[in-house]
Amino acid sequence: MAAVSGRPIDVHTWSTPNGWKIPIMLEECGLPYRIVPVDIAKNEQFAPDFLAISPNNKIPAIVDPEGPGGQPISVFESGAILQYLGRKTGQFYPADERARVLVDEWLFWQVAGFGPMLGQTHHFKIYAPEKLPYAIDRFTAEAKRLYGVLERRLEGRAFLADDYSIADIATFTWAKLNFKQGVDINTLPNVARWLESILARPAVQRGLAAI
Repeated sequence: MAAVSGRPIDVHTWSTPNGWKIPIMLEECGLPYRIVPVDIAKNEQFAPDFLAISPNNKIPAIVDPEGPGGQPISVFESGAILQYLGRKTGQFYPADERARVLVDEWLFWQVAGFGPMLGQTHHFKIYAPEKLPYAIDRFTAEAKRLYGVLERRLEGRAFLADDYSIADIATFTWAKLNFKQGVDINTLPNVARWLESILARPAVQRGLAAI
């Protein structure tokens, strides 16, 4: 965790693609934080204290003791947390409206499509007690389609919205698990380059190791 002043933000999370997003963002922004583990294998996401800040019983969620007006605030849903932290710090989420719309487009692409579809791919390929060929084929095909969208977007640009942003953080944590998704990263040179460049960032490495 970055050694900076201020009261730490509590990050209720676990070691998953969605769970990694917030420690990475906090490390990138240099904000102090404290990990509050929520062991989803033990159904701790259903505990009343966690439901009070995350009514959808999903990680991650944060409690910022220094929220708007200096008062505490809790935020759930990874995309909303990333936007909140971007506004709070003025980092990785541009103030210019055109630039912000571009970041939002790719952030929403991730939280509405890329993440959920890859999550279903993980489930049916790896975790489902019964291996259903139809489900595996359907979600693997969709994963490959979405990676194709990502590959085309990264043609000739370093990051999704040109500059490194919360859209890259959100998408990276899922794409780093491409080996679980039936996707050959060697066929996606733009994605492979992008992944390598993000993983090389010290803040990203610290964020991944925080949980």
